[in-house]
Amino acid sequence: MSNLRALSLLETRVLGVLSEKQRTVPDSYPLTLNSVVSGCNQKTSRNPILEISDAEAQATLDSLKALSLVTESSGGRVYRYGHNLDGVLKIPSQSIILLTVLMLRGPQTPGELRIASERMHNFADISSVEAFLEELAERPAGALVRKLPRLAGARESRWTHLLGGDPAGDETGGRVGAGTDDLSLGEVAALKAHVARLEAELAGVKALLGRVCSELGIDGSS
Repeated sequence: MSNLRALSLLETRVLGVLSEKQRTVPDSYPLTLNSVVSGCNQKTSRNPILEISDAEAQATLDSLKALSLVTESSGGRVYRYGHNLDGVLKIPSQSIILLTVLMLRGPQTPGELRIASERMHNFADISSVEAFLEELAERPAGALVRKLPRLAGARESRWTHLLGGDPAGDETGGRVGAGTDDLSLGEVAALKAHVARLEAELAGVKALLGRVCSELGIDGSS
């Protein structure tokens, strides 16, 4: 994939959000840090679902700026961020849209990609999607997508992006995130951070419950 290093899960998520929002909410683009975080943590049209903090988003934006993949501008009292996928990858806007969906939703079939791309671009048919995918797979500067082995019983093969490096887990044909062996280091780190936050929230709930039980004279240990 050219000279661009493999990106982490958070980096591809942030890039995907910036590219998506540029086309779906152009009046709000470039995005503020808060908008980037909200886009990354959406519960719909995202796979895997993440829960990243402002600090994590800012660190990710800074790392992408160092790669020239993100631009920063000062708009009023806040900084705003945009992507530079066009300038770095030098591929058509339709190809960027397909990469955007793959970064946000994980491996997809051409049919799924066409539907998921509708708000950003109306591909004429599935053959059009496949043509752009083939171009990305045969890109002289380095492949940006790969067709995965067809799942048992499936009529179409799924495609995955290669911005995060070689998707070894996806090669098995199993579901993304089906087990820890299918996760990248970035995904493992994100999941660990999410678990840590949930554990902290649970500890807070237990402490609150303990205080309530104490005030009511109830034994809350059972």
